[in-house]
Amino acid sequence: MKALHDLGMDLEATACPSDIPHNAEPQGGDKPSADIVPFTQSHENLDHFIHKDGEVFAGTHLIIDLWGADRLDDIDHISAALRECVEKAKATLLHIHLHHFTPNGGVSGVAVLAESHISIHTWPEKNYAALDVFMCGDSEPHRAIDVLKEAFGPDSVEVGEHRRGKVL
Repeated sequence: MKALHDLGMDLEATACPSDIPHNAEPQGGDKPSADIVPFTQSHENLDHFIHKDGEVFAGTHLIIDLWGADRLDDIDHISAALRECVEKAKATLLHIHLHHFTPNGGVSGVAVLAESHISIHTWPEKNYAALDVFMCGDSEPHRAIDVLKEAFGPDSVEVGEHRRGKVL
């Protein structure tokens, strides 16, 4: 549990707290927390589920492939791009962890969000990056796509979308 806490993952906190301001950074080592409220019809305004196009679901999960992309071995650039994705999507950053591989220079990592996560895995030798952008609540995950296009200048972008946790 302490290891998760040190990574900014508090299992006592709800996945999408509405009382945390967007882009709030935890201060003094404290992690934001709130009561976990399960989805019920009587608590629709507290569950952070999305109501869109006649569906109710937990969140939007984008699967993004960048082909012909640049700067995929620049860990500082990747960190800055992830931070901008979080800001533009109106999400709440809890923690970023990136790992730089050798000898190919690829980077794997995750931005842990109150609303879920953004993960990235890069293959600079193939000019390819694979990203997952999963967010719940009032965040706007689609806004991350333009940030990624600007940051990495890919020749092509493939985006798949899945609505997670659909309420039947």
